[in-house]
Amino acid sequence: MIRLLLIFLLPLALNASKILSYNIYDRTDRADVMITFDTPYEGVIKQNVSKSQIIIKLTDAKIESSKLKKLSSKFLNSISITPMSGYTQIVASVADSVSLKASKTSDSYGLRLRFSSKVPIQTKISSEENNILATLPTKKDGEMTQSYYIVVSILIVGILLLLFIKKKFGLKNQQTQQNSWLFKANQPEQTNNQQMPTTSNDDNVSIRFQKKLDDSNSVVMLDFAQQSYLVLMGSNNILLDKFTDNKPATQEDFESILQSRHQELDDFLSLKNETKEPLQAYKERAASISYEA
Repeated sequence: MIRLLLIFLLPLALNASKILSYNIYDRTDRADVMITFDTPYEGVIKQNVSKSQIIIKLTDAKIESSKLKKLSSKFLNSISITPMSGYTQIVASVADSVSLKASKTSDSYGLRLRFSSKVPIQTKISSEENNILATLPTKKDGEMTQSYYIVVSILIVGILLLLFIKKKFGLKNQQTQQNSWLFKANQPEQTNNQQMPTTSNDDNVSIRFQKKLDDSNSVVMLDFAQQSYLVLMGSNNILLDKFTDNKPATQEDFESILQSRHQELDDFLSLKNETKEPLQAYKERAASISYEA
């Protein structure tokens, strides 16, 4: 009877894969136990999970002697491999949060037992990141609104300052263009052929008479420091004559002077239209005029 039983179990023993070696790899997120067989392992893997142990049964697998390994891994405390009748038993001492995943290599010569946390590492990291982000200080809505108003206020003040500077310098330039050295500030514009009243202040210049010759030239009788000056005014001002005692008193006297100097005025206007510079033309022409002392 015993012989018959041995004959029946012999083929099973011959078909069993022998465990040649095992290696343990401890990682930060897992612990792997790699088992190597002498032939491709085709048996059935069974596991039984308790509170602090995971028991794995490898049917049709055998090992020569029992093996025991203690570890300091956070996933695996110890592991024992024991030969049993018809199978090999592996007992792993683990924590409550550790799970087991068994997988064979593509050629079935190897078996990997992976011990890892039941909660995925990525989920734990994300939870820790969320906690860190939750503790970071955030800017309140009131502070952002206040900063916005400050920036807008600075922009408005800057625009008003630029407008003020532009208006001030624009008015100053306009006054400089309007006020010639021959006229008092704020003196009203006078019409042509109109007699102007003289002033008793010797430091001021006043227009006695004025006549327009063309679009760009006029003849003006000016009073300054007890004397009167006959000036051709245009793109360049030219002194024609001066009077001390025999000043023209009426518009008719002024017109008479202009009639007597008709040819002279024509010559000056012709000189101004020539190619030579107006200042040089004035010097050449004014050199022939005799002034009263």
